[in-house]
Amino acid sequence: MKVLLLNGSPRRQGNTNVALVEISQQLAKHGIDSEIVWVGNKPVRGCIACGKCKENGNRRCVFDDDICNTVNEKMESCDAIVLGSPVYWGQPSGQLLAIQQRMLYSGGASYQNKPAAVVCVCRRGGATAAFQTLQMPFQMVNMPIVTSQYWNIAYGREEGQAEQDVEGMQTMRTLANNMAWLLKKIHGEDTTETPEREAWTPMHFIR
Repeated sequence: MKVLLLNGSPRRQGNTNVALVEISQQLAKHGIDSEIVWVGNKPVRGCIACGKCKENGNRRCVFDDDICNTVNEKMESCDAIVLGSPVYWGQPSGQLLAIQQRMLYSGGASYQNKPAAVVCVCRRGGATAAFQTLQMPFQMVNMPIVTSQYWNIAYGREEGQAEQDVEGMQTMRTLANNMAWLLKKIHGEDTTETPEREAWTPMHFIR
């Protein structure tokens, strides 16, 4: 089993990557492979509703000059996906949102029935709005949504600061545990009634 983790931050080693690495490492403890793919900091096309992807059997977007089709190809051999994004103005990164819309529309056949999750990282606010925005499209493509102990949010401003968000990092690990449990259930490899749980480590930011 393998999970594709999509880093939608223009900063490759920023706090979004910190959250995705935490998930990746926890998945590895369950014997599940993962790959973090960086969307990048180059321009990404939006969907123009041309419908050409329908002529390609819902596998490829007609535009082949950004990462969209690479993601579609990778999902053909992956069992689940996690999208990670920083929060800008209460919204996900524009690049990731454009990729998500095109990849699900043009490559929908590779996504249906595969578990999905969203992770958002912010300095202070807007994360729940960005989280909801990215999560909603998955529900229109028959993809089971994987949850955690809280909304999948971590906090940090400077590069690497999200590592100090103790509860946020636990939320990422719990998400990974739930993802692993669900994937193993789907593949008939797990007979446990519930996923493993850590003792809750709450954290706030009043100093």
